[in-house]
Amino acid sequence: MAKKTAEKGWRKVVQRAMQEAAKEEALRRLGTPEPGFNYRWEHVRTVVRLAVRLATLTGADKDIVEAAAWLHDIAKDKGAKHPAEGAKIARKLLPKTDFPPDKIEPVAQAIAQHTGLWRDTPLTNLEAMVLWDADKLAKLGLTAAFHWTAMFVQDGVNRTSRDLIRRGRLTKWQSHTVASMHTEPARRAAAERLKRYQQLWDTLECELNGEDLQL
Repeated sequence: MAKKTAEKGWRKVVQRAMQEAAKEEALRRLGTPEPGFNYRWEHVRTVVRLAVRLATLTGADKDIVEAAAWLHDIAKDKGAKHPAEGAKIARKLLPKTDFPPDKIEPVAQAIAQHTGLWRDTPLTNLEAMVLWDADKLAKLGLTAAFHWTAMFVQDGVNRTSRDLIRRGRLTKWQSHTVASMHTEPARRAAAERLKRYQQLWDTLECELNGEDLQL
């Protein structure tokens, strides 16, 4: 007989679990579970979309990739230990749903291996590669600029446009991230995203200085 949570379907269960975790993180950081912008929830939903798309392009198992994407940051409050702790949560949560039992451990392994903004040694499992690539793609390009800018202005400190530009350019790690991408679609997209990200701040500074004004 199916367990009660299985009636909801595994997607609803993992989405709800992640959304609750995102609210708890917002409460700790911002003093409210319902901020105007919840970075964690936005980030995770973005990673899910990217991961599913990459799975289609690379032939990775979509169930494994999607479940891992929903749960990869569910233990973010554990800091550097969040990949390992997130894997533990996946092993406990997914068996209570209708998720395929033989795919639970691959989900946990993918979550456990998504750590780091870049890698010196590439991953070898396709689903883990896809999750890693999707997670890091969400930290590049205009998506990243929007997400971190929203967080930057949310803390209530008085900011200027030039503060945003300076902060936006403090991202030397991004070139290492691009070089660490595993899949070819992610590698190409990451390179283009980094270009657009850098061009964004150059263009904004140009406009603020009026450098686009000509006789």
